[in-house]
Amino acid sequence: MIRNQLIRIIPKLDIKNGLLIKGINLEGLRVLGNPYQFAEDYYKSGADEISYIDNVATLYGTNNLGKFVNKTSKNIFVPLSVGGGIRSIKDIQTMLNYGADKVSINSAAIDNPEFVKEASRTFGSSTIVINIEVIKINKSYFISKSNGRDLIKMNPIYWAKKVEKLGAGEVFLTSVNKEGLKEGFDLHLVKELSKNVTIPVIAHGGAGNFDHVYELIKKTNISGVSISSLLHYDLLGKFKFDKSSVGNTDFLNKNKKKKIKDNLKNLKEFLYKKNIRVRK
Repeated sequence: MIRNQLIRIIPKLDIKNGLLIKGINLEGLRVLGNPYQFAEDYYKSGADEISYIDNVATLYGTNNLGKFVNKTSKNIFVPLSVGGGIRSIKDIQTMLNYGADKVSINSAAIDNPEFVKEASRTFGSSTIVINIEVIKINKSYFISKSNGRDLIKMNPIYWAKKVEKLGAGEVFLTSVNKEGLKEGFDLHLVKELSKNVTIPVIAHGGAGNFDHVYELIKKTNISGVSISSLLHYDLLGKFKFDKSSVGNTDFLNKNKKKKIKDNLKNLKEFLYKKNIRVRK
């Protein structure tokens, strides 16, 4: 990796029906709380960016993140990336008007690669992030869309190189097989893809402890790490929200932690002591 590179730490918040959710392998989603409360806590703890993803937007042909983006942009002053259901130039403009700094595109880019070129020419490459969701079957890697629901028999490295040529400014790489398991990243996938493109690569899926994050940074050429479970579960019980409309209250109560130890601030201090360049 580029040893002097400043590594970005990016909490990823998946949203469904206005609530923060989390699952395993992008399935079995559980409600965790109010996404804005989590985002505000991450901002105060030193997040370099915040990523909002509407998990069912593509499935239902909607995007309901506008109010969250608008509120977040007024009170949280780090770059904000928004994805899920982005299908047109108008959709991108709408999210930017709400206060997003970047948009993350997956299904629409696969269905129409020229959309990537049009979007980057209209808004600039730095605004366009391509979300590549990768599924490993035996020893082969394939991309997918619709939040991992639809397998596309295309190699992720080929796809990453193609979207870079089309003008994308960043790749958000998710290992679906590793996502939510907290057993470590797919280092082979991240290493091979990140060395085959020149645009920044953000890796997501697998962080279960601080050592996993450190190993990823040391062994690959990523520009940033996106984390969900490792951070989210340590905030359960910190915030009050109406649980009457969710069906996993037993899970929420069981997983409350009185002492927050795996938070973002501690992660950055851990990496800093390991001589990893992070913004403190």
